[in-house]
Amino acid sequence: MTKNKLSVSITVLSGALMMGMANPASSIEFKTEDATVDIYGYARLNASYDIDEDISKNTGTRSGAFSQVNTGAAEDSEASGYFGADAVQSRLGITTKLTSGLKINLEGDFRGGASGGQLRLRHAYGQYKNWTLGRTWSNYNSFVGNTSVLEMDGVAGNAGLYNRTAQVRYTTGGFSVALEDPKSKILDESSKNGLPTLTARYESGAGALKYSTAALIQEVGYDDGDTDDSALGFAVFGAARYQLTDDLSIQGNLNYTEGANGYLWRSGTNYYGEDAYLNGDSVETIAGYGANLGATFKVGPGALSVVYGLTSMDWDDAKEDGLNVADKHERNTNAFITYKWSPLKSVTLGAEYGRYEVKKVNGDEGDANRLMFAAQYNF
Repeated sequence: MTKNKLSVSITVLSGALMMGMANPASSIEFKTEDATVDIYGYARLNASYDIDEDISKNTGTRSGAFSQVNTGAAEDSEASGYFGADAVQSRLGITTKLTSGLKINLEGDFRGGASGGQLRLRHAYGQYKNWTLGRTWSNYNSFVGNTSVLEMDGVAGNAGLYNRTAQVRYTTGGFSVALEDPKSKILDESSKNGLPTLTARYESGAGALKYSTAALIQEVGYDDGDTDDSALGFAVFGAARYQLTDDLSIQGNLNYTEGANGYLWRSGTNYYGEDAYLNGDSVETIAGYGANLGATFKVGPGALSVVYGLTSMDWDDAKEDGLNVADKHERNTNAFITYKWSPLKSVTLGAEYGRYEVKKVNGDEGDANRLMFAAQYNF
């Protein structure tokens, strides 16, 4: 950058009711002869009231955790009514665009640490022409079919890896392909990651319809020095949004995985399930699927959203092979009714009802209900 005196201007982008998404509603812009620097982010309050039992994830955030839903005999516990609040979702990011065409993005939030409050890296990448190198949203991911909710960890069955990962990506038009940091996991064993995960995605639209589809393949390997085996895992998803009218949209996602449940959002105990298990000297893959469907209506000064999502994993083969998987989650579901509105520019408020349900392999079931409120202030 030159030593020219920086000029400061405030660039206001289009307002959004989509709280918690990657793009800010506004940003502070600095310009020199060689670069444009945008500082963006938001301060956010999340508050939750767990009606039946405390399912808030104990890392400072008020996100609901499937792992903390009581099942079986514990479901009859008389304890109820848990309140908590936090501001750890608050976010700060810097984007620099050089005259050479290079874009650099660095972003974090404060979800890090055992109880939250420490800076956590979200994005750190460079982008030049068709190439993106660094940490950002996985190429095996899409927001096209997602329904916006207050819950930071989103809806079960959201498309692909609902997280960021290190990668090398090439994009041309609506098509992108990437080599990514692998996520393979073997039940009760350490997985050997010998190769990067290969992902490919196509995203486009026609009129009122927007859609996205993606696929991946990965190696699920095991090597303890004596036993060495691997299996091929794969996953595919489809996502779509249709704007029926100016006031109504319908959106959803559909996912299938085989040996790649690390890319099946809100499967397993809470976030991602195991990809495979060891049967003697052989790596055996585990299948899973997920889906969700939602609708968003413009109502009054804001928008009302309803959505239902689920994930399921097939543990039958593992049971037949003698593994003790009785306590594993066979199915996770959650549903939300959310209302968001903006009383002031760059301010969004929201209220939400959420329901979580769990079914384990041994047949034990449980459910929990919660209320949330959020206030977000964008800059």
